[in-house]
Amino acid sequence: MAAKQSSKDQIPAYPLWITLPYSLFVAVLTPFYWLRYGPGNFLWFSDIALFAVLIALWTGNRLLYSTMAVGVLPLELAWYIDFFTGGRLLGLAAYMFDPKEPVHMRILSGFHLFMPVLIVFMLIRQGYDRRAFKAQTAFAWGVLLASYWLTRREANINWVHGPGPEAQKVLPPRTYLGLYMVLLPVVVYLPVHLVLKRRFRP
Repeated sequence: MAAKQSSKDQIPAYPLWITLPYSLFVAVLTPFYWLRYGPGNFLWFSDIALFAVLIALWTGNRLLYSTMAVGVLPLELAWYIDFFTGGRLLGLAAYMFDPKEPVHMRILSGFHLFMPVLIVFMLIRQGYDRRAFKAQTAFAWGVLLASYWLTRREANINWVHGPGPEAQKVLPPRTYLGLYMVLLPVVVYLPVHLVLKRRFRP
């Protein structure tokens, strides 16, 4: 039995044994994250991808999950590396080993482990939409601006104030943000797009 599909391209729907547990997980995670971290936390690219993948599972929307593949797979790979080195290499997954962080929150944050695998599975099953690079670039610019203007500087959502947990102090804040918005698509998204374009069918 599979989730209903709505694509005009007759994209195969995903089985309910995938969509239902994933949907339940997102439904449980959302209030816990909201109460502990606040609504601004949902602007993190990985958190956005969590919801985008949910929609893609139910609708079979290729552009949606392909866009998330361009945007989050390289970041999730970095999270993987940091997690399996105990959070000491990059600091991205350090909170997973912080005894001050509630156990249930660390368990919920385990979505970083399975969501990239699910995205790759979707790429294998349905292919890669070549429009994803442009879509992700435009989407990321909007998210970065929202992260800059709508969230606390201390939170440094999506590193809009500096790479890593701390805000950078070398460049004026808006100069850094502008450079970041230019370099992110060129240095990160474009290479990923080219790899996905080569490895997965259109």
